[in-house]
Amino acid sequence: MRCKSLFSLLVMAFGLFCLVNPTLAQEAVEGHEPAGVVAAEPAKKEGINVTELVFGHVADSHEWHFFELGTTPVAFPLPMILYTEEGLKIMSSGHFEEWHKVGDKNVSNSHEGVHLEKGMKEKVVADNGSTVYDFSITKNVLSMIISVILILWIMLSVAKKYKAGGSTKAPSGFQNALESAIVFIRDEVAIPNLGKKKYMSYMPMLLTVFFFIWINNLLGLLPGGANFTGNIAVTLCLSVISFIVMVVRANGHFWGHLLNPPGVPTGVKFILVPIEIISLFIKPVALTIRLFANMLAGHIVILCVISMIFIFGALSKYAGIGFIPVSLAFSIFMFTLELLVAAIQAFIFTNLTSVFIGAAIEEGHHEEGVDHEHNDKIEIIA
Repeated sequence: MRCKSLFSLLVMAFGLFCLVNPTLAQEAVEGHEPAGVVAAEPAKKEGINVTELVFGHVADSHEWHFFELGTTPVAFPLPMILYTEEGLKIMSSGHFEEWHKVGDKNVSNSHEGVHLEKGMKEKVVADNGSTVYDFSITKNVLSMIISVILILWIMLSVAKKYKAGGSTKAPSGFQNALESAIVFIRDEVAIPNLGKKKYMSYMPMLLTVFFFIWINNLLGLLPGGANFTGNIAVTLCLSVISFIVMVVRANGHFWGHLLNPPGVPTGVKFILVPIEIISLFIKPVALTIRLFANMLAGHIVILCVISMIFIFGALSKYAGIGFIPVSLAFSIFMFTLELLVAAIQAFIFTNLTSVFIGAAIEEGHHEEGVDHEHNDKIEIIA
């Protein structure tokens, strides 16, 4: 068991090392000339670039790329909506198919005064250097639209069954599975953190956040899927929504303890209050990084392990063939783990959101329906 665990750690470490050291990965895939042999003409380098492969999958793009047949990419272009100094421009990303290397970036051909640059992030750049406002339907945006349509279809279908059967007919099939998830969020997230009197006001928000994150996490695991929740801009927007609800619904008790802590000497308040204010803004940051990092890391590890087949295969044909079952086994294990992580991260984000809102709307230590076990212990000790 220890040997297997050590081998798995070595596999992961080598994959991550190749990711952060693209020169090694690229040279391993492209191959080398035998020692002492001088090529008469530089051969065209072929193979895969692990760095471009990994970050090309997890990054946003103006086209939806699935796979490649030889050197032909299988993808479909997405609509681009741009606003430049020349006005509004609507075009297809299919016009930017030819790419050439410029410095450290791949730059596409120009069309209507703009071109694309591929780096850590794909962006639209004007040929004359002017500002370009990009409102395009990118891969992540389209994935979000698909997830919203799925959520609406699922919820409306289940609601239609409830209207037809009411409380006289027991739920069945998918309706039963969805009800189990809703009851779980109500009993394990909303009521313990928000109280029996106030939880219903926040159930629509909590359920929307939970199912939105969960469905997008699952969509990202599909072959060719978009890494939507692995985009820090997406998780930041979700965290800002939770933060706005917390601040808007916060009561005087919350602000009083935040800005003027009771029972604290005046001199200490000058130190404590800034710390409390900083902690208030750390909460959405924690939500943002937690979801973003977990979903991004899973995708990167899976892609790195699969890419190691080609890396070892370039070094030695037999090494590549021998590593195929190891890579596939570890990839299947990671993929299964990511299915669990997809649900866990949706639950954690929803639970922390309810905890933060619950702390902001708490009236005191005597509200009915809220667990005050901690406060009771303090009173007993006193």
